[in-house]
Amino acid sequence: MTALSRRTLLAAGAAVGAAGAVALPGAAAAARVGPLRTDPFTLGVASGDPDHDGFVLWTRLAPQPLADDGLGGMPDRVVSVEWHVATDERFRHVIRHGLTPARPQSAHSVHVELNGLLPGREYFYRFRAEGFLSPVGRTRTAPPPWALNGALAMAFVSCAQYEHGYFTAYRRLAEEHPDLILHLGDYQYEYAKDSYTIPGGNPRDHEGPETVTLANYRQRHAQYKSDADLQAGHAVAPWLVVFDDHEIENNWADETPEQPDPGFPTRRAAAFQAYYENMPLRRTSLPHGIDMRLYRRLHWGRLATFHMLDTRQYRDDQACGDGYKNCPAALDPTRSITGAEQEKWLLDGFRRSHARWDILGQQVFFGQRDADAGPAKVVSMDSWDGYAASRDRITRGWLEAGVRNPVVLTGDVHAHWADDLKLDWADPTSRTVGTELVCSSITSGGNGADSTTHPWFAANPHLRFYNNQRGYVLTRVTAGRLDADFKVLPYVTTPDAPAYTRASFAIEDRVPGLHQTYDRPVAPSAAGTASADATVDQETRRP
Repeated sequence: MTALSRRTLLAAGAAVGAAGAVALPGAAAAARVGPLRTDPFTLGVASGDPDHDGFVLWTRLAPQPLADDGLGGMPDRVVSVEWHVATDERFRHVIRHGLTPARPQSAHSVHVELNGLLPGREYFYRFRAEGFLSPVGRTRTAPPPWALNGALAMAFVSCAQYEHGYFTAYRRLAEEHPDLILHLGDYQYEYAKDSYTIPGGNPRDHEGPETVTLANYRQRHAQYKSDADLQAGHAVAPWLVVFDDHEIENNWADETPEQPDPGFPTRRAAAFQAYYENMPLRRTSLPHGIDMRLYRRLHWGRLATFHMLDTRQYRDDQACGDGYKNCPAALDPTRSITGAEQEKWLLDGFRRSHARWDILGQQVFFGQRDADAGPAKVVSMDSWDGYAASRDRITRGWLEAGVRNPVVLTGDVHAHWADDLKLDWADPTSRTVGTELVCSSITSGGNGADSTTHPWFAANPHLRFYNNQRGYVLTRVTAGRLDADFKVLPYVTTPDAPAYTRASFAIEDRVPGLHQTYDRPVAPSAAGTASADATVDQETRRP
């Protein structure tokens, strides 16, 4: 694997190129608006949704990214954007190039879908517009459909509240040079300044009001994308993204907002449009009003199939008013967190799978977490615990299909967890039928604390690991084993923290469940101070 130089890949800004723009039809009239005079590539570059012969390339032009109208300071005209794909980072061997229009109606975002490339290869890409050159990005195609040998370095992340800290974890992840990165939701948060604060105060502030309009969401995405650490994460590898709740608002469920709001459909449509404009997604995910097809499947040869789920857009409303409850409605067999169509799609995918590892990339906690050590079952109504029959159908589905190695990847809860999955949750000694790995937040909740104990362990012996620091999970997937390193940062409220492995677990082929391979009991000294209660699920702290 060729490693991009740190100077090339992790640079916050873009170099200035010498070539001019190629004129589009109607450019003479548009020229009255004037040429771009400052760097439009302030939001960096990204790639995503790789398959064995291609991927999506993304950028968005925004010389003034925090403009209140959400349009990034761009003129009201189409801008022609040139793109290049090469086999080397110096672009001596360009194998594809072309032009694509960046239109005002799409906030001058660009999505280039490529196919016909060689499988299992590393590529480099960049954009040019009106004399300005973008940063260089590194991406890759998936292996050929029949490939099983080799290893996949896959990382997954979630929950990056800009105000709660610095995105150092994204930069540390970029330095690992993974092959693929999954973002499992809460990529950005909707709150206005001082609305969602951590103990000691937020180290950074959101620009603009709470996100409600299309202009608001575009501005918020631009503020996040302006972060150099996040840009480094996007530039190092292709991403697979799905949203959770905060891309619109806290704990929404299908067409039901958290609080009554007749304007919610308009808000949802605006949030979906801005999300698509700012993510490396294929045309199949282009939103249509309040609908956006985000669940999809990616094959990494025969080694792994990624089933990317949407647990927000089709779910029934949270039972018993949401929160942690002992709620009989959570067991209602008619309730679903995926909706019937997505559930059928997932079960069909299980039956057709020939992968060594079937990996579900999704948002909320899958395994049971009973917060009551007594006879009552107090669980989160927002997680799969609040949709127990839906979880049971999915679990039985992978068992009946003979899925060889089911693994669920989860975000949302602002802490690292790892747990064995059961079919019979009432019997803690029942056989393990799958594995769940849960990543902590990038920043949400602030610094956290280096704790590996939790009061819920007593009532939930299938819970195997917990840590309340910020970070990400880095995995190595081979035909015989999946290894997961739980990476943590000792602080996020000041920049440039180190990252280290807090614990490691392995899942062996055909042996569902976890065994721990590494534990580091003592955290290194930190400049930051832990601010969170180590025994509290941080997701319950949201307003």
